[in-house]
Amino acid sequence: MARKTGSHSDITGPRVQQAALRLFARHGYAAVSMRQIAAEVGVQAGALYNYTPDKQSLLFDLMRGHMEDLMAERAARGGQGGPLARLEEFTRFHIAFHLERPDAVFVSYMELRNLEPKNFAVIEGLRRGYENELQGILEDGVAEGVFAVADPKVATLAVIAMLTGVTTWYRREGRLSPAEVGTLYWDMVRKAVAA
Repeated sequence: MARKTGSHSDITGPRVQQAALRLFARHGYAAVSMRQIAAEVGVQAGALYNYTPDKQSLLFDLMRGHMEDLMAERAARGGQGGPLARLEEFTRFHIAFHLERPDAVFVSYMELRNLEPKNFAVIEGLRRGYENELQGILEDGVAEGVFAVADPKVATLAVIAMLTGVTTWYRREGRLSPAEVGTLYWDMVRKAVAA
């Protein structure tokens, strides 16, 4: 069968990823077939293999892409100032970044269990890199007497869980703007670690 009009790798490849992300977020990785993804994109199932070797690779690429985008944006911002200023910037960044990507956040957290061990190790490594930045901020704050945190690693995981949870309840059409949500969460994070 001939390739569909408009089915070019630079157009269809991203559409495959977007469709897979939507379907994985809505129904769960295990419940979604390659045939469903193909139908969502408007191509035959066999055509998907021009863009991904298999469903596991598609999931891994989505999760890795999300983490790489997160890390690249963090690197571009860079934390400046003392621990309190860096923690505020990290908090506001995390909220703003994740509010724009609720499906990617959901898939990245809920579908870890479906990654093959080698893929899981890569994603966990990227997550640890991101978490290490926050842990370093907390450790610096403890050393300076700005924060009172008994275990910076546990505090790191708790803060990230709290911040990431915003995507489960936030609605753009609701009463709070993303900036207002960032301010509310910053206040909670600051109080949670304050000396």
